[in-house]
Order: sequence, then C-alpha cells, then structure tokens
Amino acid sequence: MSEKIEVGSILQGKVTGIQPYGAFVALDEKTQGLVHISEITHGYVKDINEHLKVGDEVKVKVLSIDEGAGKIGLSIRATEEAPVQSTVKPKKARKRQAATILPEEEEQQGFNTLKEKLQEWIDQSQKEDLIKK
Repeated sequence: MSEKIEVGSILQGKVTGIQPYGAFVALDEKTQGLVHISEITHGYVKDINEHLKVGDEVKVKVLSIDEGAGKIGLSIRATEEAPVQSTVKPKKARKRQAATILPEEEEQQGFNTLKEKLQEWIDQSQKEDLIKK
C-alpha cells in the first residue's frame, strides 16, 4: 500500500468498479479502496448506479486502512456537507371526537345537583316500571 495514504486524508480518485454493496475507487496506479453503499451520499441509496458510474472522478475521505488484508475503506459522503434538516416538524393531523347525540330531554338538563336529580330519577324509574308491566 502507498505510504502517503493515511486515515482522515481527503484524496481524488476514479471509480473503477461498481457492485451492489459499494464502489471501488482507484487512488493511484497501485492502490484501490471501497466506498460502501452507506458512504456514497447523505440519505438512503437504493441503487449506486443512480449516483456513480465507472470512470467518475470523486473526492473521497480515507476512513480505515487494513494493511494485513490490503483493504482501504473510503467515503464520498464524508467530503460533502450534510444537508440542512428542517427544525420545523410537520403538524400531525388531530383526530376529532365525534359529537354525542343526546335525546332532547337530556340535552336541556345541563348540570344539576344530586338532590335536584333524585326526584327526577325516581319518577323515571316508576314510569319504566309501569311500561314493563
């Protein structure tokens, strides 16, 4: 591997191959690294081919170097400024409660004390008893 390449370096490279999981980028004649699909751009990437093609010149940041395995992890996303996210959250639709329809008699009663209602309830109870008989 090239000695000048260090973790954190930002380099210019050329896309040499594309796979469903990422893109291979040549950093020089003998050094190549992989940009994982999650490091292509900010946000979700469904298809790398919508963002890159073989031969594209890209700016990449070196994320990791595994000299034993001969692998270099790269990121295009780390060289781009993150998009500004809106701090205003969309309003959630409020659920409206259905209106309760009351018989006219109950609608006009309003709030009464128990003492006032007691006699009315007794009368209603007796009427219902008469109807049942």
